[in-house]
Amino acid sequence: MKKVIAFLIVSFMFFIYVPTMVQADETSIQDEVFYRILVDRYNNLNVERDKQIDLDNPKAYHGGDLEGITDRLDTFEELGYTSIILSPIMANAPDGYHGYWIEDFYNVEQQFGDMESLQKLIDEAHEREIKVVLELVTKYVAKSHPIVTNPSKADWIDRDAQVNTAWGENVVALNQENEAVQDYLVNVAKYWKEETDVDGFQLHAADQASPSFLTLLSNEIKQSDENFYLLADVLEGKSDVTTLQENQHIDAVENHNAQQAMRDVFSKPGVSPENIYEATMQDSAVDMLFMDDQSMERFTQTLAENGRNPLTAWKLALTFLYSMPDVPMIYQGSHLPMYGSTLDEVQRMVEFNSGDKELTEFFNRISSLRQEFPALRRGNYEMVGTDGAMSVFKRTYDGQTMYIAINNDVKTRSVTISDVEEGKELRGYLSDQTFRANGNGEYRVGLDREMVEIFSVEEDTGLNWWFIGFIIGIFLLFIVGIVVLSRKQKKNEG
Repeated sequence: MKKVIAFLIVSFMFFIYVPTMVQADETSIQDEVFYRILVDRYNNLNVERDKQIDLDNPKAYHGGDLEGITDRLDTFEELGYTSIILSPIMANAPDGYHGYWIEDFYNVEQQFGDMESLQKLIDEAHEREIKVVLELVTKYVAKSHPIVTNPSKADWIDRDAQVNTAWGENVVALNQENEAVQDYLVNVAKYWKEETDVDGFQLHAADQASPSFLTLLSNEIKQSDENFYLLADVLEGKSDVTTLQENQHIDAVENHNAQQAMRDVFSKPGVSPENIYEATMQDSAVDMLFMDDQSMERFTQTLAENGRNPLTAWKLALTFLYSMPDVPMIYQGSHLPMYGSTLDEVQRMVEFNSGDKELTEFFNRISSLRQEFPALRRGNYEMVGTDGAMSVFKRTYDGQTMYIAINNDVKTRSVTISDVEEGKELRGYLSDQTFRANGNGEYRVGLDREMVEIFSVEEDTGLNWWFIGFIIGIFLLFIVGIVVLSRKQKKNEG
């Protein structure tokens, strides 16, 4: 009897439904989820390097190092981050915790570690199939850099440049139109690419860079390795980034317009996700989409100020971020989530002992869905319809169709979908909802207030008679077993 029941259970597990998936046959930037790390403010593991640390001074080193990042790689894997972006790690002037006061382009900042600890980080990341990208500064150097005080290199400096940033008081701008400067910077990039197994560069302040220099640099890098990532960091959100978007060798450009649109929508209920559509579809280039970074108020802080539940809002925002045709980028500590208004608060050390377990689990779940279904990363993207502050988006890729429903309204809303093939059903994966066609062949997708769902289009199986039959069979076997045991017991007693 036990063997029969075990056989039926195994058979059931074998035939249980497995979602239809399409395997992407090549890698691309759109398969990534980037995690942006401010090295000094992440995790301090090697206390022997703590000579410059002053935790009471928000403008001094706080101790984060490369070993500390290596120590957290399992967490990155769990949360679904496929690539990490490190803030500049080159040797800096004193108190250059952010990495922008570069004094030596060819050495690792001692406070962070050395080439050995960098390579160990890269190696262990690669073992987990996580890429490592370095933020590469090419526009600025510290005032104490030897270039600045060298009379023979006076024409290397752009004396007219204005640096309006929190760290700009201790830097000068390089004249990237100067061919000697261009050659120098290209050699710097080649050095880090060749001396380590790094997977890409985030080009710091690419919107401030000379277009001719970026063309030269990107050509040189991509000629040696076309799979090496080049990401464009945008320093000024209102910059014209057309040149960056048109550069065939730059893989993705930060989209500040989309970032602001997403914050405007998801920071308060009752605003339609439809408002983000234009901001994310304004060009054919691949965008880096993000809710916040190390230079602005944290998204969670904005939510708190608006009286909105962080868990609810992050679920809405992440569903959008992880299902759109661009590349999500998450700033360190967001999954906990961390708060902060001022620059000092936004850049404080990651508070690993805090956190919201349910939010962390949602990060894991939405990342898993993005990896499981290529249509959430690639292919066509269109808005199907809107009802109040609820919108439904459609993704199609290589025969696979997905629908993303986001209800940011204060009440239940529904959107009708009419372009699904006959005999199909919409199967949900976040809250396990399933929708089937009505008598008109339409699918009326309804969601409760402030809810999200991601659907795949699958065959309409109707009632699962096999499963129902299986349950009835198990029940009958159970009854038969009881009867048999009862008779044996009576026989033994007799």
